[in-house]
Amino acid sequence: MSTPFPFTAVVGQDDLRLALLLNAVSPAVGGVLVRGEKGTAKSTAVRALSALLPAVDVVTGCRFSCDPGAPDPACPDGPHEVEASTTRPARMVELPVGASEDRLVGALDIERALSEGVKAFEPGLLADAHRGILYVDEVNLLHDHLVDLLLDAAAMGASYVEREGVSVRHAARFLLVGTMNPEEGELRPQLLDRFGLTVEVAASREPDQRVEVVRRRLAHDDDPAAFVARWADEEAEVRARIVAARALLPSVRLGDGALRQIAATCAAFEVDGMRADIVMARTATALAAWAGRTDVLAEDVRQAALLALPHRRRRNPFDAPGLDEDKLDETLEEFSGSDGEGDGGPDDDPDPDGPGGGGQPPQEGPDDGSPAGDVPAQGEPSEDGQAPAGQGAGEQSPVRSAEPFRTKVLSVPGLGEGAAGRRSRARTEHGRTTGSRRPRGTLTKLHLAATVQAAAPHQLARGRSGRGLVVRRDDLRQATREGREGNLVLFVVDASGSMAARQRMSAVKGAVLSLLLDAYQRRDKVGLVTFRGSAAEVALPPTSSVDAAAVRLESLPTGGRTPLSAGLLRAHEVLRVERLRDSARRPLVVLVTDGRATGGPEPVATAGRAARLFAADGVASVVVDCESGPVRLGLAGQLAGELGGTAVTLDALRADSLAGLVRDVQGTSRRAA
Repeated sequence: MSTPFPFTAVVGQDDLRLALLLNAVSPAVGGVLVRGEKGTAKSTAVRALSALLPAVDVVTGCRFSCDPGAPDPACPDGPHEVEASTTRPARMVELPVGASEDRLVGALDIERALSEGVKAFEPGLLADAHRGILYVDEVNLLHDHLVDLLLDAAAMGASYVEREGVSVRHAARFLLVGTMNPEEGELRPQLLDRFGLTVEVAASREPDQRVEVVRRRLAHDDDPAAFVARWADEEAEVRARIVAARALLPSVRLGDGALRQIAATCAAFEVDGMRADIVMARTATALAAWAGRTDVLAEDVRQAALLALPHRRRRNPFDAPGLDEDKLDETLEEFSGSDGEGDGGPDDDPDPDGPGGGGQPPQEGPDDGSPAGDVPAQGEPSEDGQAPAGQGAGEQSPVRSAEPFRTKVLSVPGLGEGAAGRRSRARTEHGRTTGSRRPRGTLTKLHLAATVQAAAPHQLARGRSGRGLVVRRDDLRQATREGREGNLVLFVVDASGSMAARQRMSAVKGAVLSLLLDAYQRRDKVGLVTFRGSAAEVALPPTSSVDAAAVRLESLPTGGRTPLSAGLLRAHEVLRVERLRDSARRPLVVLVTDGRATGGPEPVATAGRAARLFAADGVASVVVDCESGPVRLGLAGQLAGELGGTAVTLDALRADSLAGLVRDVQGTSRRAA
């Protein structure tokens, strides 16, 4: 077993360490979501925290880690009256991204049910994590239904299992920590709100600090035991401080002045609901206990706001998280308490001791919500629409997109088998049970009723004599389930001169942004191919980060010729490569163009031949016809016919007009099949 890196040896990341320690002091804060680029010590810090948590006393033999001083009266292994106790270290349980629902919440012990004829519950990871840490790496990649179960348990402090004739409730209080890289996709706003605190982390740009990171990492890898021993005193000091803060926490006073500041801050930043107020109150109280105080000061309220509010004030998925600190200070100053207790000023010196500084404000830095490597911001166009200096000849500067609007679903026809999502019908591991079948290969989801029904007629012939059911492998039945899958929505956008009319391009970007928003909500992957001038380029390879696609779209310039065939061929190549990576995810191509093609010999005919490649592969497609003006050539409609898809005008993309489009897409695909 590998030796964990010491928590106190983590370089920098003060906000991350403080947020974790506050939850160790008061698990009621609600956990931490750590957002940041790869390689920023997210997982290292979380795994190191478990070594700092005080040991726990548990009832000997209890699979649900009941406290012998206050055993759970509803514990499935109870009742516990006079039992021996055992002291063990606090656990850190890791939930893998690919875990099943049964592994998370527990399930009926099938082996005992079939062999002994008794109902027995087999605990899951939620039971293992009780009174410890539950860590979810890449929580944004976890299936939605698992995240819902996880956060419900975290909010209620208990797990409820109702399935297969088993009804079980057990305590599940744990420190929930999730880490994620925003480039790989976002969590839904509802789920973001269920994490108490959120911390943004990034690698330091200071050479000296980076040198120290490498030095410590190499020293740990060369001799883990010696490295841990070097930091033993610091670890013991923080461990003792956590114990002291926990003991002090019930004595901390949250005065009316601090409460008014909390309420005013949440109102000023227009957060939804009351959860933010409650989390801020608990965080401010934990900050005071961590600093060794019994009164909550304004500095505690300020720090609590910086940790608890940024992820709650997002108004749509493309808004970057963050908090206006000047506005925060103005609000705290305006509502500074007048009761004379527990209300220091925002500029009071914070406690400098210990990791996290006992309430240091987070370090300021760039936070535009865009992933590393994004295209830099483009200059605004001049009044005459000419490009700023440095842009190519014939190229116009990017225009802002029109306001996005609500769309109806564009679904891929048929029954897929892709990753869980919310777009198209699919056979999935999770969803409503629609029937049963004989297993092909390893049995993953037992259909208990169908298995018992298959085995029942043969019990006499098999010599059954006891309570248990005599089951053979031929009796086993796999449950078939139907849910929804996410698709790959590949946008192919014409950015040539024929699309460069500023009002039209703004409308085009608004339509694509609306479809991106829909893709975000339906957990799709998205990609962006653009074509103009003499070539096509992959502006964004297929990714789960819809935010990144929105950034690329906003910075898209226009101008030049229309290499339509090049755009189609590049899109076809993107789908070919993606099919090798993820053959189960079905694509939907959205081609945004007026249908014109220029450059090279017979450009329209060449584009038609390229379009027929998609029809031959059975790819569902939609052509958004952007042609305008009194004379219309109808080229987009012809192109849709070559693709085996359908064409729709730009105005018809709105919600009221899209229902017919969905039917057209499905009907066309059925005819192609």
